[in-house]
Amino acid sequence: MLSQLQPIDIIVLVLMLLIMPTAGVIVALRKKNAEQYFLAGRSIRWWTVAGSVFGTNISSFHLIGMLGIGYSIGFVQAHYEVVFPAVLLLCFVFLASYRRLELFTLSQYLEVRYNEAARLIYTILLVLIILVQLVGAFYVGSITLQWLFGGSDFAISYEVGLLLIGLVTCSYTIWGGMESIVITDTIQTLMMLAAGITVAYFTFSQPEIGGFAGLLSLDASMPREAQKMHLYLPASHPNLPWTGIFTGLMLQHCFNFTTNQFLVQRVLAASSDDDARKGIIASGFLKLMIPFFSISAGVAAYYLFRSRFGNMDFNSDGAFLKLVETVIPSGVGLTGMILAGLTAATFSSVDSMMNAATTLLTLDVYKKYITPRASDRQIVRFGRLSIVAMVVASIAIALWTYTPDRSNNFFLKVSSQLSYFTPGIMVAFFIGVLWKRASAQAAVAAMILAPLYGLLAEWIYNGALSQIPAVAATFGETLNFMHRVFITFVLSSLTLIGLSLTVYPNTQFDGFNKLQVDINAGEVFRGIGLFLLVQGVFIGIIFSLDVSPKQVAVWAALATLSLFLLSSRRARTQPEPTQPVRAGIGQVWIDNHFWAGLLTAASVWMLYYFA
Repeated sequence: MLSQLQPIDIIVLVLMLLIMPTAGVIVALRKKNAEQYFLAGRSIRWWTVAGSVFGTNISSFHLIGMLGIGYSIGFVQAHYEVVFPAVLLLCFVFLASYRRLELFTLSQYLEVRYNEAARLIYTILLVLIILVQLVGAFYVGSITLQWLFGGSDFAISYEVGLLLIGLVTCSYTIWGGMESIVITDTIQTLMMLAAGITVAYFTFSQPEIGGFAGLLSLDASMPREAQKMHLYLPASHPNLPWTGIFTGLMLQHCFNFTTNQFLVQRVLAASSDDDARKGIIASGFLKLMIPFFSISAGVAAYYLFRSRFGNMDFNSDGAFLKLVETVIPSGVGLTGMILAGLTAATFSSVDSMMNAATTLLTLDVYKKYITPRASDRQIVRFGRLSIVAMVVASIAIALWTYTPDRSNNFFLKVSSQLSYFTPGIMVAFFIGVLWKRASAQAAVAAMILAPLYGLLAEWIYNGALSQIPAVAATFGETLNFMHRVFITFVLSSLTLIGLSLTVYPNTQFDGFNKLQVDINAGEVFRGIGLFLLVQGVFIGIIFSLDVSPKQVAVWAALATLSLFLLSSRRARTQPEPTQPVRAGIGQVWIDNHFWAGLLTAASVWMLYYFA
């Protein structure tokens, strides 16, 4: 297909790809101190926060893979884009404390709340996690570029793909730092959205599909077991069990949006709390769009291909390019625009991971232990050298571990196991901000023991519990990673709470007081309880009255939105805060409360409507 690119496609492709490094280099020409280099001078606006968070979170592998999963499995993959619990936690629980402390890294937060050991453990774990993910991003990115441009005049080898990704991202990241990254991420987001929405538009416009409504009708005409526009699979499903989706997967979302340095760093760089909140909420809306233009387009491709090509089987990863070949008009530059969007997405996560890892290495290792009196110039120079070192190391490892079949790549397998470490990190943050008696020693123990708990849970389940027929029939023959994450989170929480109450009591509360927390834990749990109560009522109606989830979807969404509006009204009637440090927090809450409620309501509607 790509060998048939028209001249207009090539022109559009080249021009669009030149925008990224050009914009990044222009920004990089400005002289920068440490705060400007690592946090863009804390000056980025909400739309740039949204674009950068989305660009950091989504890559070409996600766009192509999401459509492929929609083609092969169905709409259930949309759960990976329903992130409202994580967005709410970041916006209204963690954000004010993060920004009030004027942090560079989230590890500094753990040092304030607990001790230096907690900070060091977080730094070590996050640098390792980012390095593994960076190697995977280089590996998959290069293979994706090979695949996208294979057979055309732009065909490249795996080695050239690695160097291209490294050179393009380094061209603006090394000199421009965070400011260059957020600008290019925003451009990449626009290009990705343009590519994905264009493919979806022309797919839904095909007469065999008849628009999105036509797709829903077409899917509904199939036997229930053959329908694809549904969100729930059995608890025993090996990949996407519904029980794991509402436990471990939501916890993973919370890790990514609230305690993961390379995503939260954009929030730390915002010009104000208001911009930070608006940006993260807007990114939640952007992610919620993905199921409707990527995953559903994959479902439409399944029906379209069946209609036009009969029972011919297409590889799910190849569904995207086959769809482009089938539905996109040639000779008008749209194919070039789509390829530019996918290529841009290849770079969008790499630059953010590089910047986050070097921020941790520079501030938490170099400045903390090697050269405590380092000047801004020395700090920025070390940061730039760290980026070069990370890129060289990532490319070298990606070359060393190369296999033509990416499913057999060692580092991708390691990357899939990183969730052993994340529950302990989440527990240290979550309980630390909500419970003043959480002690430093207990938090360190929870972070260290978390991966051991995960391995133990798998060993017990796979070796013993799965041998019980009823258990295996309910939850599968092996322990799904989502279930394992939830079990690990619970055990780590019990460890932190238990040790804080017994062996390592915390009686001073110094770290907790330094956070100057505005959110009362009782209010947080009361809000969660009300939300679950409302959903319980509607779920009860569905099962007791034999009502279709579609029939209550709008009402459940409106009831959810009303909870936010009532809470906002209560906030307006509260007296103004008397402590200067809290000034303006209530007003920011009110300003963003409606949009947070609308995001949650839209997510709730989707969870019911596509049940």
